[in-house]
Amino acid sequence: MSVALDLSPSREPVAGAFWMVAAGLAFAGVNTLEQIVTTRAGLSAPTAAFFQYFFAFLVILPWAGRQGVAALRTRHPWLQAIRVVFAALGVQAWVAGLAHAVPIGAAVALVMTSPFFVTLGARLVLGERVTAARWVAVTVGFAGAVIILDPCSGLFTPASLLPLAASLLWAAASLCQKRLLADESPETNTAWLLFLLAPVNLLLALPSGIGFPVGPALPMIVAVGVFTALAQGFLALAYSRADAAYVQPFDHIKLPLNIVASWLVFGWLPPGTLWIGAMLIVGASLFLMVRESREG
Repeated sequence: MSVALDLSPSREPVAGAFWMVAAGLAFAGVNTLEQIVTTRAGLSAPTAAFFQYFFAFLVILPWAGRQGVAALRTRHPWLQAIRVVFAALGVQAWVAGLAHAVPIGAAVALVMTSPFFVTLGARLVLGERVTAARWVAVTVGFAGAVIILDPCSGLFTPASLLPLAASLLWAAASLCQKRLLADESPETNTAWLLFLLAPVNLLLALPSGIGFPVGPALPMIVAVGVFTALAQGFLALAYSRADAAYVQPFDHIKLPLNIVASWLVFGWLPPGTLWIGAMLIVGASLFLMVRESREG
């Protein structure tokens, strides 16, 4: 999950692109290690999700300390809390998908449908107008997801839907944030997410039981947390160096990066249908981004 800190762009496009690609590399490390620790090192998905953000929080603790409790002052505490719950549930669904050995490349491609869920939610929840062109983009994007899932094939399992569930939940969190930004500062929204994501994931992990990771699982989950914090920091640097409309397309590089990582570690090579579906999703997502930047 991406949480970019709000910093004024200094318009250094090459640096912005570099840090966005660096974030993609860090997220590839997160996903690969997370799948190893849940499928090979015996750590349950809820426990892995909690410790991922617990160790990530320890890494960003200096930033959190500088923000202090004052950063949590908000006019909408319940909406902030709901946003964090949606985000945490998305994390749980995402890690559960990796724990069920959903191929990382396919999972990343499916989670890239989040902008389409945001568009639908903006119309249904926020009452925003959605143009015919956007409806076409949403339809094409979801068609790409269906092609990747390939529900009629023998390889399809219910676990394949978990990345799509994560995409939906993170879109719900984004819609909450969109509403909150009308009254709250980006720093407040970021602080709520960073302060509460680990505790909420802890509550979600308790019913299935939670224990401190031991053996090889410990250094791996610590590395997952460190890479998570680094990825968020790289995203912040990317958005601080160049306009979001410029750096956002470089975010799509995370798909081939994750596919390469999955191939090197797990020997998974994507079928042709994944590339077709991914091209539809990426193309529709870029189209939506261009339309929104022009209309904005």
